[in-house]
Amino acid sequence: QVQLAESGGGLVQAGGSLRLSCAASGGTFSSYAMGWFRQAPGKEREFVARISWSGGSTYYADSVKGRFTISRDNAKNTVYLQMNSLKPDDTAVYYCAAARGPLSYRGSNYDYWGQGTQVTVSS
Repeated sequence: QVQLAESGGGLVQAGGSLRLSCAASGGTFSSYAMGWFRQAPGKEREFVARISWSGGSTYYADSVKGRFTISRDNAKNTVYLQMNSLKPDDTAVYYCAAARGPLSYRGSNYDYWGQGTQVTVSS
């Protein structure tokens, strides 16, 4: 069983940056693909980014491509999401998730989820 805990959310002005962290415990972190998802009020959860177990492969939603960067440090059991040039539309609760299976952008393919961290971008 893997436990995930996100941190780093907060309030930022449009154009600003935040770095989210997700610390994993209770499993072999390096064997999991990791993803970030987000859910805005009144909207469905959406895929943001994912990274392979080694960090060698990444993939982004079109809405964040070029602005967000996902990375991981397997020695620290942590995955990161660097968010630059933030927009009000990026306001959401951000969740990290771990998948035992192949890389995927589908939330249903992820096995473990964190509790989420709120990101609010003011205009």
